[in-house]
Amino acid sequence: MTPTYTFDVFSSLDGYGSHSGNWGGYWGKQGPELLDRRLALYGEEQRMVFGANTYRAFARMLASSTEESEVRDPWVTRMRSLPATVVSTTLEGPLDWPDATVVSGDAVDVVARLKEESKVRCGPTAACQ
Repeated sequence: MTPTYTFDVFSSLDGYGSHSGNWGGYWGKQGPELLDRRLALYGEEQRMVFGANTYRAFARMLASSTEESEVRDPWVTRMRSLPATVVSTTLEGPLDWPDATVVSGDAVDVVARLKEESKVRCGPTAACQ
């Protein structure tokens, strides 16, 4: 069985999101259903893959947060505990992210290699390969 890869993007319905000052969450629109859904998405073991700019944005946002702040919803804490690969030609390790590695090179090639190296999942309807 082939592992599943998920692409995740945050955007407002009109494709534009902006916030200044302190963390605004999901433009002030988060609720318990959304937060529960986000947590469920990160429930299974998986590898996070970031570009340098996305990594920098997350690291900067999370650096000043605490477990009790709005930024540290339980799903964010879970996401930060997952292994991560940062594709970058400008960053060098070690990174301020548990279990993160920096890999330089073409992002398409890096993701293709990660897919090849992924553990094959076995389920009740699929035989292990």
